[in-house]
Amino acid sequence: MSGLVLKLGPHERVLINGAVVENGDRRSRLAIMTPNAHILRLRDAIHPEEVNTPVRRICYIAQLVLSGDVTAKDAQLQLLRGIEQLSQVLTDPDSRLQLTLASKAVLEDQHYQTLKCLRSLLAREERLMAVGPT
Repeated sequence: MSGLVLKLGPHERVLINGAVVENGDRRSRLAIMTPNAHILRLRDAIHPEEVNTPVRRICYIAQLVLSGDVTAKDAQLQLLRGIEQLSQVLTDPDSRLQLTLASKAVLEDQHYQTLKCLRSLLAREERLMAVGPT
């Protein structure tokens, strides 16, 4: 994760290598220079009880890598299989693009980008789940 820049709002929390860090009263910007640091914005975190859909499940796996709870190597196959399964259901061009970018990010060990691409699919999944099977 070399060169990652985090822009934090007032009192925003972030998990960095297992330590919860809280920003002060003002907006700030942190440049993370250490490669392979485990970083997760807590506002983006999905709690285990919220892992109840296919996209959330894959997001959660990526999140576990970012938090340092699972190694990238151990998660890679699960992430790629999950993304492949999603690509069979989410066939519109925008979803396909996000899934392609997510796969590429997994293969490049860019798990923050993986999570970012997958999170962009959450609203679409929610709409599809609300409609139900046709």
